[in-house]
Amino acid sequence: MRWLLPPGIEDLLPPQAEALERARRQLLDLFACWGYRQVMPPLVEYADALLTGTGADLAQQTLQVTDPASGRLLAIRADITPQVARIDARAGDPSPARLCYLGSVLTAQDPAPGAGRNPMQVGAELYGHAGPQSDVEVLRLLLAALRVTGHDSVHVDLGHVGIFGALSHAAGLDAEAENTLFGLLQRKACADIAQYVAGLGLPDAVGEWFVRLPECFGPIDRLPALRAMLRGVPEPVTAALDELGAIADELLRFEPALPLYVDLAELRGYHYHTGLVFAAYGAGYGQAMAWGGRYDGVGRVFGRARPATGFSADLKRLLGAPAPQPLPVLAPWSSDGELTTLVERLRAEGRSVIYELPGSACGPVGTRIVRVDGAWQLQDAG
Repeated sequence: MRWLLPPGIEDLLPPQAEALERARRQLLDLFACWGYRQVMPPLVEYADALLTGTGADLAQQTLQVTDPASGRLLAIRADITPQVARIDARAGDPSPARLCYLGSVLTAQDPAPGAGRNPMQVGAELYGHAGPQSDVEVLRLLLAALRVTGHDSVHVDLGHVGIFGALSHAAGLDAEAENTLFGLLQRKACADIAQYVAGLGLPDAVGEWFVRLPECFGPIDRLPALRAMLRGVPEPVTAALDELGAIADELLRFEPALPLYVDLAELRGYHYHTGLVFAAYGAGYGQAMAWGGRYDGVGRVFGRARPATGFSADLKRLLGAPAPQPLPVLAPWSSDGELTTLVERLRAEGRSVIYELPGSACGPVGTRIVRVDGAWQLQDAG
């Protein structure tokens, strides 16, 4: 059956395609108002360039083909973020850079249940500033982007990957033990964590850090209590907790009604992010709607390591079912000058007008243009 598409790949029919295009324009206009300039990296690059640095983590999700023109291996991007890091690194401007993007990516497998393999990735990134203010800016821009796409009631979870990293370092874990604990924490398998930690022979106080970490979550006002649960932690953990508190306080000054939560065991993008991580959730979404965080030094492999923070989302998933659109206006097939002027005026106002082609049936319409007493007028089609 030649018309079948590959698994996880889908057509967008007029209602979905039109809704996505409207949202695309609104988001890019929003980003521009915040000073974020659009970049458009290519869909394919040489594999050895695309899958370098942080891009190497995407190797299992990246489809590769041989380029008949050069004989070299090409890779179809599975994420746009590494490409934007390359663009910033090549720019060379020492001032902070605000960049945004919106484009298709292709993954070898569904990145999440029901997500599909051909997301429309949208995101914004801020390079060249290491303070909490830039994290707060991208979080505020994320919330504004969600509102533009119809999501007014969301909550945000904050985490910090430096907490687990610092605890692992203080405990002297080797790579195998750290990776095992990482997997257990991702699943929040509390009983398994306790059993595994006990087998490592760690001091009781150190082992307790990892056992208590999955319990350290809740509304942001619980952060002092969560800190108390991790007694005696090393200074880098204290610094990460201070950073989380500062970011939360600053964000809530701008968004006092935002439901804000903290999860100290959140390890999304542990091998990619370097500090703050966050995710936005909304009603009807079993998984995060958008996510991001800090990834300082992401451009190092391209010769320029700068502080960086940002977010991304799949625009297709954000939109859901498109809202019903007004039915078009139906005009009779006629070269009458007054009718043509009326049609052009209606189209200039943003209304959809179609001509009734002779001998062809037309679909549903909301209004017809009819001639009454020698003048063209709009008349309810019902």
